[in-house]
Amino acid sequence: MNGVSGPGNVNAAIRMLQEMQRMAEQSRGGAADAQPAQQGGFGAAMRTAVDQVNTMQMDASAKTEAFTRGDDIPLTEVMVATQKSRVAFEATKQVRNHLVEAYRDIFNMPV
Repeated sequence: MNGVSGPGNVNAAIRMLQEMQRMAEQSRGGAADAQPAQQGGFGAAMRTAVDQVNTMQMDASAKTEAFTRGDDIPLTEVMVATQKSRVAFEATKQVRNHLVEAYRDIFNMPV
């Protein structure tokens, strides 16, 4: 595998999930951690996550094209990269859906 996919992307996804858990805990009044503010907060975490999903999709696309050209790339590597990008996209879409739902709930709260 090349440097675009692999354990680094898994670690990045884990870091993103930990960041989201810290933010959720802060919103419930839990222990405040200064680290999210230093890293740019929620917006920066989401931007990083979207960029990582984009990178995974581009990697999967490049591997698919290389395989169809007949380059020396195993089919299993192509399939794993494709599935990783699909799972990452679905997870990002679910986060987006939850954010939209939370926004609607807050918007519809009586003042």
